[in-house]
Amino acid sequence: MNELIIELTDISPREFFGQGNQNIDLLKKYFPKLKIVARGNKIKVYGDEEMLEEFDTRMDMLTAHFAKYNKLDENVIERVLTSETSSDYESPEGSGEILVHGVSGRLIKAQTVNQRKLVDAAKKNDMVFAIGPAGTGKTYTGVALAVKALKEKQVKRIILTRPAVEAGENLGFLPGDLKEKLDPYMQPLYDGLRDMIPSEKLAHLIENGTIQIAPLAFMRGRTLDNAFVILDEAQNTTHAQMKMFLTRMGKNAKFLVTGDPGQIDLPRRVISGLKEALLILKNTEGIGIVYLDDKDVIRHKLVKKVVDAYKTIEHQN
Repeated sequence: MNELIIELTDISPREFFGQGNQNIDLLKKYFPKLKIVARGNKIKVYGDEEMLEEFDTRMDMLTAHFAKYNKLDENVIERVLTSETSSDYESPEGSGEILVHGVSGRLIKAQTVNQRKLVDAAKKNDMVFAIGPAGTGKTYTGVALAVKALKEKQVKRIILTRPAVEAGENLGFLPGDLKEKLDPYMQPLYDGLRDMIPSEKLAHLIENGTIQIAPLAFMRGRTLDNAFVILDEAQNTTHAQMKMFLTRMGKNAKFLVTGDPGQIDLPRRVISGLKEALLILKNTEGIGIVYLDDKDVIRHKLVKKVVDAYKTIEHQN
């Protein structure tokens, strides 16, 4: 009797197998002549060689579908097992606004006019600045674009970075190693990723360096190629930091710079590298600049009111 062993990598076996192994039970119904045993992250299959080849092909289609949509149910399995190609069972994505099929099949889209402008700008330009106040979705949309590029193999890695301005050089007072000290500061970037990539797969991608999250100082001296790179909170960069970052761009790279010029935490009389970059690069071909505003705020409705209230005060000063 021939044996086939399929190992699930970067996929949660629990989610792929289904509750009570219901997805495996469904496979057994479609392949009654095969003996299928699922344990841990492996599926062992015994039977006729020709039937095993067919099973292997269908499993490739199922795992590819799960990797893309993070979801598998009875209807999907039936369609995959009875279709010739992926176009026969994948839903068309219509206008292309769906950026990523997130955790549990959640659809992550550009939700506002300016977020769609950001998506369009990223398609046309290798370097894009997304400028706007808190809650406008600039970072979240950027992370979705990065995950999409990685899933579609347009890039080999994602690099997310922020200037650790509040921590400055005084990270020593915080407990733990460097990663533990910096993780809370990088939390907004992790939050977006957790919505888009299942936790086990995300942990693996971070562990093997496919996704890197690090403070801006760690970018010095590197050439960032084959990567989608996001510089978040860029209003807190200095002239030297911004220049250093923008000149890290390597071959086949996408750079997205996000920031809110109204929330600068730099010391007095230190010019924001973001404000300066917007001024000197505004007419540079190949660089897109998208401005988001309070109409793009998609957090709690009170956030929009807070933004409006502070805008009134800031205009008076």
